[in-house]
Amino acid sequence: MTIVKHELRQGKISFLIWTAAIGCLLAICVWLFPEMKGQMDGVSKMFSSMGSFTAAFGMDRLNFGTLIGYYTIECGNVLGLGGAFYAALCAVEILSKEERARTAEFLLTHPVSRRRVITEKLAAVVILITAMNLIIYAVSVASITLVGEKIPWKELNLLHLAYYLMQLELAGICFGISAFLRKGSLGIGLGIATLMYFVNLIANISKSARFLKYVTPFGYCDGADIAADGRLDGKMVALGMAVGLIGILAAYREYQRKDIH
Repeated sequence: MTIVKHELRQGKISFLIWTAAIGCLLAICVWLFPEMKGQMDGVSKMFSSMGSFTAAFGMDRLNFGTLIGYYTIECGNVLGLGGAFYAALCAVEILSKEERARTAEFLLTHPVSRRRVITEKLAAVVILITAMNLIIYAVSVASITLVGEKIPWKELNLLHLAYYLMQLELAGICFGISAFLRKGSLGIGLGIATLMYFVNLIANISKSARFLKYVTPFGYCDGADIAADGRLDGKMVALGMAVGLIGILAAYREYQRKDIH
């Protein structure tokens, strides 16, 4: 577990910054809800007439006057983008940084196999992402309680679970990519997360592009679908987890046979 502890220490500052930023934004959004609740009927009517824009974010299927409708749009976008960026950044450099920082020779001359290096680095990524989601979930529940609103447990749990699974899928993809890189690139991780987000917006706007929801992990994080159906799309989740697993297996295969400089 030495490598896991080392990676957790190295990622501590980034973890604290991202968790604090996302948690604070979520809390602020929730605290604003009681003051805005009385105005939401008018807002809902306004958004329902804005065509493709409302369809892109699912606002045509949500009632802003309810906590879950408001939370899905305002907090969902913060958690979705923030969580996706953090998961991608965590994973996309974790294998390649040893070559970039020229510490690979030091690490791999120790009596530790490459398989163990990969496994412990992957464990560190999962621990960081899981810890961030648990803290943010606690912040959300506490914020809703403090404003005196009834907590919609089922929808809230499903929404946070969906974003957690999405982050794991993105982390798996970026972890696989990390094994092929030599100098690392934060831009690749951010680019993948951003691309997946906009692919989901396109799928929401155009009925002919609905198949794209099976391409992006944001497809099973659509808060409007979760609120309406009261469940996650099992097929999309299974496909997403399979894609993340393929990324992890690719990392094991490439890193173990890679000529590391």
